[in-house]
Amino acid sequence: MSQSKKSIKLGLMLHGAGGHMNSWRHHKAPADASVNFPYFRELALRAEAANFDFLFVADGLHINEKSLPHFLNRFEPIALLSALASATQRIGLAGTISTSYSDPFTVARQLATVDNISQGRAGWNVVTSPLAGSARNFGKDHPEHSLRYQIAEEYISVVQGLWDSWEDDAFTRDRESGVFFDASKLHKLNHEGRFFSVEGPLNIQRSPQGQPVIFQAGASDTGIGLAGKSADAVFTNARTLEEAQAYAAKLQSEVAKNNRHPVGIFPGISPIVGTTAEEAEEKYQYLLSLLSVEDALAYLGRFFDHHDFSQYPLDGPFPDVGNLGQNTFRSTTDQIKRRAKEENLTLREIAFQTTLPRGEFFGTPEQVAETFIRWVEEGAATGFIISGPVLNEALDDITRLVLPILADRGYWHPSTEAKTLRERLDIPFKSNRYSQKNKIRESTSIVAK
Repeated sequence: MSQSKKSIKLGLMLHGAGGHMNSWRHHKAPADASVNFPYFRELALRAEAANFDFLFVADGLHINEKSLPHFLNRFEPIALLSALASATQRIGLAGTISTSYSDPFTVARQLATVDNISQGRAGWNVVTSPLAGSARNFGKDHPEHSLRYQIAEEYISVVQGLWDSWEDDAFTRDRESGVFFDASKLHKLNHEGRFFSVEGPLNIQRSPQGQPVIFQAGASDTGIGLAGKSADAVFTNARTLEEAQAYAAKLQSEVAKNNRHPVGIFPGISPIVGTTAEEAEEKYQYLLSLLSVEDALAYLGRFFDHHDFSQYPLDGPFPDVGNLGQNTFRSTTDQIKRRAKEENLTLREIAFQTTLPRGEFFGTPEQVAETFIRWVEEGAATGFIISGPVLNEALDDITRLVLPILADRGYWHPSTEAKTLRERLDIPFKSNRYSQKNKIRESTSIVAK
């Protein structure tokens, strides 16, 4: 099989029973999926056996009675990934941690620990926590949108600096001489910034991949700016090929401005696959039957600061809600309002389409495989994160029905030799900044001689 074509990368989103807000009601999913570790372990092993590249754990820090069911009761990402690290051998392990409501030294240590436990398979999905309610759980004021990203930029810099506390060969562990480590290869960070003061060093060695992979999910201009400076890969929610292409072009332009190589782009998708078009439609209608109008309006409202949309006529136009959601889900709310206006959708239509989009990844295995290929070939994606709508069904459908077609077409040839997440995603090893400086000094000295 030729490998001249682009190799599609795949991640699996671990978020309870799936991306559908009522996936817990589906007969194929365990109702307690979000806190069922044997279920997560089985999914992880199935994804690894199918040669998926990584697992991806989403997270949030604030709930209320209108939150999605799998938000109300779920595992903390680092604890879950640590457990999965010992249950798996090859698949990457990426988790979400907020820069607004956590401590950089602690997070650097936690992620470095998962990275070492898994022998170089860890990734960090950087988020700034859009919901103001999160602040009340930490006794803080919620930073406004642009400030959250300023904090995040310094936070990432601190964490990456701490990950360079030890050079790769610092721990000599020479029993004969009694020398445990080379003190010249230990470095304090001594960071004094606007938001953080961190001395260091970190009390754990570097991993086989140098540093964990940095994912980022911001889709606003500010979020794209941060990704352009620091992300190795991004998680996106583009609805159409055109939206994904526009996002990718904007992101890679920011990356280029920072003199960096193009980053991986991973749209989150909820494919609905049937062996026939009729079967795909039956699956969609069944999923639709699990939703009430109240469910759909509540789901829509979460993007607009939990606004109560039940007060408006269901079959009237999408209401003018002003700037609601601009400090939380800005890119999503802008997209919803634009789509409602451009397609002249009623409130009922936009609520159900937002809650359960039919999407472009819908249809027969051939149709879905062709969509995968088109998005990758036309610059909209490096790969995809499969998020449902019902997770175990989606994983089975993609593995059993779609991947064989991609393999036949030359787009699915996963790296079975890769040992680290960076290797799996074709991201270079992250060199230690101090080792690089030493090499520069050595080469300069040799030239001078």
